[in-house]
Amino acid sequence: MADILHKTKGIVLKTSKYGETSVIVTVYTDKLGLQSYLVSGVRSGGKRSGNKAVFFQPAALLDMVVYHNELRTLNRVREFKFSCIYQHLFSDVIKNGVALFMIELLHKTLRQPESNEDLFGFVEDSLRALDTADTAVTANFPAFFAVHLCSILGFSPGMPPAKLRQSTGLLLDLQSGEFKETPPDHHSYAGREATLLIMELLQARLPIELANIRSSSQRRNEVLDLLEIYYSLHLPDFGRLRTLPVLRAILS
Repeated sequence: MADILHKTKGIVLKTSKYGETSVIVTVYTDKLGLQSYLVSGVRSGGKRSGNKAVFFQPAALLDMVVYHNELRTLNRVREFKFSCIYQHLFSDVIKNGVALFMIELLHKTLRQPESNEDLFGFVEDSLRALDTADTAVTANFPAFFAVHLCSILGFSPGMPPAKLRQSTGLLLDLQSGEFKETPPDHHSYAGREATLLIMELLQARLPIELANIRSSSQRRNEVLDLLEIYYSLHLPDFGRLRTLPVLRAILS
Protein backbone atom coordinates (compact mmCIF):
# COMPACT_ATOMS: atom_id res chain seq x y z
CA MET A 1 0.00 0.00 0.00
CA ALA A 2 1.40 3.40 -1.02
CA ASP A 3 1.78 6.30 1.39
CA ILE A 4 -0.98 8.90 1.09
CA LEU A 5 -0.53 12.57 1.99
CA HIS A 6 -3.06 14.09 4.39
CA LYS A 7 -3.57 17.57 5.77
CA THR A 8 -4.61 17.35 9.40
CA LYS A 9 -4.63 19.21 12.67
CA GLY A 10 -2.80 17.63 15.56
CA ILE A 11 -2.46 17.84 19.34
CA VAL A 12 0.94 16.71 20.59
CA LEU A 13 0.65 14.15 23.38
CA LYS A 14 4.16 12.82 23.87
CA THR A 15 7.63 13.24 22.38
CA SER A 16 10.63 10.93 22.73
CA LYS A 17 14.18 11.41 21.46
CA TYR A 18 15.24 9.15 18.59
CA GLY A 19 18.84 9.00 17.51
CA GLU A 20 20.96 12.14 17.54
CA THR A 21 18.62 14.57 15.84
CA SER A 22 15.12 13.09 15.54
CA VAL A 23 12.04 12.56 17.67
CA ILE A 24 9.13 10.14 17.75
CA VAL A 25 5.98 12.08 18.49
CA THR A 26 2.56 10.80 19.49
CA VAL A 27 -0.15 13.05 18.08
CA TYR A 28 -3.92 13.04 18.33
CA THR A 29 -5.17 14.20 14.92
CA ASP A 30 -8.59 15.33 13.82
CA LYS A 31 -8.52 13.29 10.59
CA LEU A 32 -6.54 10.15 11.48
CA GLY A 33 -7.04 9.79 15.22
CA LEU A 34 -4.10 8.68 17.37
CA GLN A 35 -0.86 8.45 15.37
CA SER A 36 2.88 8.17 15.88
CA TYR A 37 5.37 9.99 13.64
CA LEU A 38 9.12 10.04 13.14
CA VAL A 39 10.30 13.62 12.67
CA SER A 40 13.91 13.90 11.52
CA GLY A 41 16.42 16.66 12.08
CA VAL A 42 14.54 18.73 14.64
CA ARG A 43 17.16 18.45 17.41
CA SER A 44 20.40 19.09 15.52
CA GLY A 45 20.53 22.75 16.49
CA GLY A 46 22.04 23.72 13.16
CA LYS A 47 21.03 26.72 11.12
CA ARG A 48 18.61 24.72 9.00
CA SER A 49 16.80 23.01 11.90
CA GLY A 50 16.86 25.95 14.31
CA ASN A 51 14.82 25.04 17.38
CA LYS A 52 12.12 22.98 15.68
CA ALA A 53 11.76 20.72 18.72
CA VAL A 54 9.59 23.44 20.29
CA PHE A 55 6.82 22.46 17.88
CA PHE A 56 6.54 19.08 19.57
CA GLN A 57 5.98 20.07 23.18
CA PRO A 58 3.00 18.29 24.77
CA ALA A 59 -0.21 20.32 24.23
CA ALA A 60 1.13 22.03 21.08
CA LEU A 61 -1.55 22.56 18.42
CA LEU A 62 -0.24 21.92 14.92
CA ASP A 63 -1.24 22.08 11.28
CA MET A 64 0.48 19.19 9.56
CA VAL A 65 0.93 17.48 6.23
CA VAL A 66 1.67 13.82 6.95
CA TYR A 67 2.34 10.61 5.11
CA HIS A 68 -0.10 7.88 6.11
CA ASN A 69 0.08 4.16 5.53
CA GLU A 70 -2.35 2.00 7.47
CA LEU A 71 0.12 -0.88 7.46
CA ARG A 72 2.70 1.15 9.42
CA THR A 73 2.66 2.03 13.10
CA LEU A 74 5.16 4.84 12.53
CA ASN A 75 4.68 7.35 9.72
CA ARG A 76 6.43 10.59 8.79
CA VAL A 77 5.57 14.29 8.83
CA ARG A 78 6.21 16.29 5.69
CA GLU A 79 5.24 19.75 6.95
CA PHE A 80 4.28 21.25 10.30
CA LYS A 81 3.52 24.61 11.83
CA PHE A 82 1.67 25.92 14.86
CA SER A 83 -2.07 26.26 14.32
CA CYS A 84 -2.20 28.29 17.54
CA ILE A 85 0.65 30.25 19.10
CA TYR A 86 -0.07 30.29 22.81
CA GLN A 87 0.35 33.49 24.78
CA HIS A 88 0.80 31.90 28.21
CA LEU A 89 0.31 28.13 28.18
CA PHE A 90 3.96 27.15 27.69
CA SER A 91 5.43 29.89 29.92
CA ASP A 92 2.97 30.03 32.83
CA VAL A 93 3.79 27.29 35.36
CA ILE A 94 0.19 26.82 36.52
CA LYS A 95 -1.38 26.80 33.05
CA ASN A 96 1.30 24.47 31.75
CA GLY A 97 0.66 22.13 34.69
CA VAL A 98 -3.07 22.11 33.91
CA ALA A 99 -2.37 21.49 30.21
CA LEU A 100 -0.06 18.56 30.96
CA PHE A 101 -2.75 17.04 33.18
CA MET A 102 -5.28 17.39 30.36
CA ILE A 103 -2.89 15.84 27.84
CA GLU A 104 -2.07 12.89 30.10
CA LEU A 105 -5.75 12.28 30.81
CA LEU A 106 -6.57 12.39 27.09
CA HIS A 107 -3.69 10.08 26.22
CA LYS A 108 -4.73 7.50 28.81
CA THR A 109 -8.33 7.46 27.56
CA LEU A 110 -7.62 7.01 23.85
CA ARG A 111 -8.17 3.33 23.14
CA GLN A 112 -8.67 3.32 19.37
CA PRO A 113 -6.81 5.10 16.52
CA GLU A 114 -10.04 6.20 14.85
CA SER A 115 -10.77 9.90 14.57
CA ASN A 116 -13.42 11.62 16.68
CA GLU A 117 -13.91 15.20 15.53
CA ASP A 118 -16.13 16.08 18.51
CA LEU A 119 -13.44 14.92 20.92
CA PHE A 120 -10.68 16.68 19.00
CA GLY A 121 -12.68 19.91 18.87
CA PHE A 122 -13.37 19.78 22.60
CA VAL A 123 -9.69 19.33 23.48
CA GLU A 124 -8.52 21.97 21.01
CA ASP A 125 -11.07 24.50 22.25
CA SER A 126 -10.19 23.70 25.87
CA LEU A 127 -6.47 24.31 25.33
CA ARG A 128 -7.15 27.59 23.54
CA ALA A 129 -9.48 28.70 26.35
CA LEU A 130 -6.99 27.72 29.05
CA ASP A 131 -4.30 29.83 27.39
CA THR A 132 -6.25 33.06 27.98
CA ALA A 133 -8.19 32.06 31.12
CA ASP A 134 -8.11 34.12 34.31
CA THR A 135 -7.10 32.70 37.68
CA ALA A 136 -10.60 31.58 38.77
CA VAL A 137 -11.25 29.76 35.48
CA THR A 138 -7.81 28.13 35.50
CA ALA A 139 -8.33 26.75 39.02
CA ASN A 140 -11.54 24.98 37.98
CA PHE A 141 -10.28 23.89 34.55
CA PRO A 142 -8.80 20.46 35.36
CA ALA A 143 -12.00 19.11 36.95
CA PHE A 144 -14.14 20.74 34.24
CA PHE A 145 -12.07 19.07 31.53
CA ALA A 146 -12.18 15.67 33.26
CA VAL A 147 -15.95 15.81 33.79
CA HIS A 148 -16.72 16.74 30.19
CA LEU A 149 -14.12 14.44 28.64
CA CYS A 150 -15.82 11.39 30.14
CA SER A 151 -19.12 12.73 28.83
CA ILE A 152 -17.79 12.77 25.26
CA LEU A 153 -16.31 9.31 25.76
CA GLY A 154 -19.69 7.98 26.87
CA PHE A 155 -19.37 7.21 30.56
CA SER A 156 -20.43 10.46 32.21
CA PRO A 157 -22.87 10.31 35.14
CA GLY A 158 -24.95 13.03 33.47
CA MET A 159 -27.15 15.39 35.44
CA PRO A 160 -29.60 13.91 37.98
CA PRO A 161 -33.35 14.64 37.65
CA ALA A 162 -34.42 18.04 39.00
CA LYS A 163 -36.24 16.52 41.97
CA LEU A 164 -33.18 14.53 43.01
CA ARG A 165 -30.93 17.60 42.83
CA GLN A 166 -32.76 19.09 45.82
CA SER A 167 -31.95 16.14 48.06
CA THR A 168 -29.77 17.05 51.05
CA GLY A 169 -28.20 13.60 50.92
CA LEU A 170 -27.32 13.55 47.23
CA LEU A 171 -24.20 11.46 46.45
CA LEU A 172 -22.43 10.26 43.32
CA ASP A 173 -21.81 6.53 43.18
CA LEU A 174 -18.50 6.25 41.33
CA GLN A 175 -18.96 2.59 40.48
CA SER A 176 -22.38 2.87 38.87
CA GLY A 177 -22.01 6.47 37.69
CA GLU A 178 -25.39 7.31 39.23
CA PHE A 179 -26.52 10.03 41.61
CA LYS A 180 -28.19 8.59 44.70
CA GLU A 181 -29.80 9.79 47.92
CA THR A 182 -28.26 7.11 50.15
CA PRO A 183 -24.69 5.81 50.34
CA PRO A 184 -24.01 2.60 48.35
CA ASP A 185 -22.65 -0.53 50.04
CA HIS A 186 -19.05 0.32 49.06
CA HIS A 187 -16.66 3.22 49.62
CA SER A 188 -16.31 4.50 46.04
CA TYR A 189 -18.62 7.48 46.13
CA ALA A 190 -18.42 11.27 46.32
CA GLY A 191 -19.72 13.01 49.42
CA ARG A 192 -22.34 15.73 49.40
CA GLU A 193 -20.05 18.75 48.86
CA ALA A 194 -17.92 17.06 46.22
CA THR A 195 -21.07 15.88 44.45
CA LEU A 196 -22.43 19.43 44.34
CA LEU A 197 -19.20 20.68 42.77
CA ILE A 198 -19.30 17.90 40.15
CA MET A 199 -22.88 18.90 39.33
CA GLU A 200 -21.83 22.54 38.90
CA LEU A 201 -19.04 21.46 36.55
CA LEU A 202 -21.47 19.32 34.54
CA GLN A 203 -23.80 22.30 34.15
CA ALA A 204 -21.00 24.58 32.91
CA ARG A 205 -21.00 24.39 29.12
CA LEU A 206 -18.22 26.90 28.41
CA PRO A 207 -14.93 27.49 30.26
CA ILE A 208 -15.81 31.14 30.93
CA GLU A 209 -18.66 29.92 33.18
CA LEU A 210 -16.07 28.45 35.56
CA ALA A 211 -15.44 31.94 36.93
CA ASN A 212 -18.82 31.67 38.69
CA ILE A 213 -17.95 28.41 40.50
CA ARG A 214 -16.65 29.15 43.99
CA SER A 215 -14.80 26.36 45.73
CA SER A 216 -11.72 25.86 47.90
CA SER A 217 -8.51 24.30 46.61
CA GLN A 218 -9.09 21.46 49.07
CA ARG A 219 -12.50 20.71 47.56
CA ARG A 220 -11.18 20.92 44.00
CA ASN A 221 -8.36 18.53 44.86
CA GLU A 222 -10.86 16.15 46.45
CA VAL A 223 -12.93 16.17 43.27
CA LEU A 224 -9.85 15.52 41.11
CA ASP A 225 -8.95 12.52 43.29
CA LEU A 226 -12.51 11.22 42.97
CA LEU A 227 -12.48 11.70 39.20
CA GLU A 228 -9.25 9.72 38.96
CA ILE A 229 -11.03 6.89 40.78
CA TYR A 230 -14.06 7.31 38.49
CA TYR A 231 -11.91 6.95 35.37
CA SER A 232 -10.06 3.93 36.78
CA LEU A 233 -13.39 2.22 37.54
CA HIS A 234 -14.76 2.77 34.03
CA LEU A 235 -11.65 2.33 31.86
CA PRO A 236 -9.61 -0.90 32.11
CA ASP A 237 -5.89 -0.40 32.83
CA PHE A 238 -6.34 3.32 33.43
CA GLY A 239 -3.93 3.35 36.38
CA ARG A 240 -2.82 6.52 38.14
CA LEU A 241 -2.25 10.01 36.75
CA ARG A 242 1.39 11.05 37.17
CA THR A 243 0.56 14.73 36.69
CA LEU A 244 -2.08 14.83 39.42
CA PRO A 245 0.26 15.28 42.45
CA VAL A 246 1.99 18.16 40.66
CA LEU A 247 -1.34 19.69 39.74
CA ARG A 248 -2.55 19.52 43.35
CA ALA A 249 0.62 21.29 44.49
CA ILE A 250 0.51 24.17 42.03
CA LEU A 251 -3.23 24.80 42.50
CA SER A 252 -3.15 24.77 46.32
